[in-house]
Amino acid sequence: MTLDEYFSTGPAHERPIFEAVMAHIATFDDVHVEPVSVGIFFKGTNTFAQLRPLDRWVALSFSLRHTVRHPTITRKVTPYSGRYHHVANLRSPDDLDDDLRGWITEAYLDQQR
Repeated sequence: MTLDEYFSTGPAHERPIFEAVMAHIATFDDVHVEPVSVGIFFKGTNTFAQLRPLDRWVALSFSLRHTVRHPTITRKVTPYSGRYHHVANLRSPDDLDDDLRGWITEAYLDQQR
């Protein structure tokens, strides 16, 4: 599925959030963007971030070796295999701040190891 095909059926608030996340991820080397029926996966060696659309926001998920706190992370942080799964609810591109960008970068660098 192409990005255009993916966005042809999604909620209007999803693409601007994707564009904001993608503007940051575009600075990384060797990233594959994979639109699938449930969302968009960002992959290097492994998947390091995902965007999944919901009615009022887009859920940005990423895993780190430690827990973090942020106003947009409203779900319980889930531990597994020495990592912690985080989900941030982004209602607009403005919700993607420097902290979230930094953690996306950290998730990308961690999966390269």
